[in-house]
Amino acid sequence: MTTDREKFGNKFSLSMPVRYLKGVGPARAKVFAQLGVETVGDLLEYFPRDWVFVPAAVKINQMRPEKNVTIVGLVESTDYRSNRRPVIFEVMVADDTGVCRIVWFHGGYLRDQLKPGQVIMASGKASLYKHHLQLTNPRFMVVDEESCNPEEYFGGGVYPACAKLGSRQIKRIIRPVLDNLGELVSEFYDESFLNKAGLIRRKDAFGWIHLPPDEEGLSKAKRRLKYDELFLMQLGLALRRYRVKHDSKAVHIGCSDKIDSRIRRRFPFLLTEDQNKVIAEIVADMGRAEPMNRLLQGDVGSGKTVVALYAALLAVAKKRQVAIMAPTEILASQHFISIERYLKNSQVKRVLLTGGLTGRKRKELMGQIKAGEFDIVVGTVALLQADVEFARLGLVIIDEQHKFGVEQRAELRKQTTPHYLVMTATPIPRTLAMTAFGDLDVSVIKHSPPGRGAVITRWVGPHNRQKAYEFIRQRLKAKKQAYFVYPRITNTDDSGNVKAAADEEKRLGERVFPEFRVELLHGQMPSAKKQGIMAEFRRGRIDALVSTVVVEVGLDVPNATIMVIEGADRFGLAQLHQLRGRIGRGEARSYCLLFADTESETAKSRLEIMTRSNDGFEISEYDLRLRGPGELFSTRQHGLPDLKIANIVDDYELLVMARKNAFELVRQDPMLTKPEHKNIREALLAKFGDSLGLADVA
Repeated sequence: MTTDREKFGNKFSLSMPVRYLKGVGPARAKVFAQLGVETVGDLLEYFPRDWVFVPAAVKINQMRPEKNVTIVGLVESTDYRSNRRPVIFEVMVADDTGVCRIVWFHGGYLRDQLKPGQVIMASGKASLYKHHLQLTNPRFMVVDEESCNPEEYFGGGVYPACAKLGSRQIKRIIRPVLDNLGELVSEFYDESFLNKAGLIRRKDAFGWIHLPPDEEGLSKAKRRLKYDELFLMQLGLALRRYRVKHDSKAVHIGCSDKIDSRIRRRFPFLLTEDQNKVIAEIVADMGRAEPMNRLLQGDVGSGKTVVALYAALLAVAKKRQVAIMAPTEILASQHFISIERYLKNSQVKRVLLTGGLTGRKRKELMGQIKAGEFDIVVGTVALLQADVEFARLGLVIIDEQHKFGVEQRAELRKQTTPHYLVMTATPIPRTLAMTAFGDLDVSVIKHSPPGRGAVITRWVGPHNRQKAYEFIRQRLKAKKQAYFVYPRITNTDDSGNVKAAADEEKRLGERVFPEFRVELLHGQMPSAKKQGIMAEFRRGRIDALVSTVVVEVGLDVPNATIMVIEGADRFGLAQLHQLRGRIGRGEARSYCLLFADTESETAKSRLEIMTRSNDGFEISEYDLRLRGPGELFSTRQHGLPDLKIANIVDDYELLVMARKNAFELVRQDPMLTKPEHKNIREALLAKFGDSLGLADVA
């Protein structure tokens, strides 16, 4: 009868299911699958979480005090001393050079495991006891022969394990695979590149990551495998970017001095140096026949909207339509209000499209957009609906881009290939900009326009709350306005641990600030009611707005100088910084008060950096280290695979090198068709093909 292994074939391959490996079988294969390991290739990339380095075995007479040693010898006698406290299990082990005493405190469990006549290997630190060398509580293993390899039993990788599959079992299963790395692992690069980049061979890297010869070898293996992982990811992004730029054509939208002057007259202020620099980059992009694919990032209040409107008016000047998409109705409405302010008495036709528009009015508006009667259409995801068609769509502007999935953004390219400008007020760490947004050109507005008031942030504990309320009262009396932000609309449990906006609006209005007008705003309200409340707040008729994070983006009220964030320890740093950005938009000094009562060290560290820094980029770098890229921006949303060994924060220098080399390779061989790139192409498709949309790279 043939075995499963024989049925599959006697040669290993990366695609071979692990069930056919010796020691696995169908039942254990299911356990491996739960660990994310289904093939031999997956097993090779199931990297250890830790490594143990064990010295080679020495003779007993070569042992030295305070040195880690490994010895192999015959058990001559055992002695269990139950009358001692703690109890002791003692073994005398001998080889042809001497005898060594081995002691295990609390070792009663070893009575049935170790017997005279057995050969054992023991590894630990040697010490002196009554002038004789001994080992205390060493690791040990009963072995079949005296000439055995300590690394095989004690050393090498320590794997993430589970109850049904231990680290030592995984090590035994992976060992035969490591003996066949020559037929499994293909090299990507030639010798000259490996020498120049300081990288070891790929085959050696896989061998050493699982069974390192020493710590230096482990370090070299990690570096090579991290580089490969980052290189393949950057290569996928480079290919995706190349395809967008070269496989589709966009309309050429040039800019003249006359158009530039006409647009700038719309702004009642001089643009900053940062804004002018970014505008120059956008003008250069839109002046090409390949589509612009640019990310505009800048801190809250840095003036991104003005730059985006410049780009929109440039497109309109060339008889092209512009779609401006925001994730919420509040933000879409705010953009529309800003546009209306700048385009007052302009011939530019603009309209706001939200989900609340239905029936005949919507149908009529759709016909007008399709006929090209509107130049600028502002909206939410309603812009993605099938009945929204543009006559001459030339530019798409998306705000808070990370809140949209890849598929949603792609929908706007369905009729034509517009230029594409995305914006975020969440400052993106440089490492994340090269990964989650690695297929985009990046522009940054670092400095806010002059004339903005300072924002002071304070962490307010329970004992200072009444004092804070009194401070807020004085600011409200001075005709300033305040936001009160809560983690949720209503309470879903009876614990009372989390305050909710609906409950607190009543308490604040009736008991804390009865002399002022306090109103509630949240995302589940009907659109008309939300619009009405926001309009009243902007006019200064509402003193305090109680809300959820729906105000995170979109509201621009210069007179609002107080931001209270209740349960601030429950918010991420990026969100806290976004909320704080709602104030400090006028010339007056503003105050952000973080109400929190927490014992969590992580939460405390978040609150402390908020009180220390107003620099969004510094805060985002800190947030990335604290939470990781998966939480800060969903990697799945951006089509990025999870990294198994590299870390975009800790391995920044490798990331930069990998990105440079990947983009250079795509410039030389855009579809990786050269014979010398065959192994790279196959590895790229196997690893990232589906997630990065590269299935047509052949």
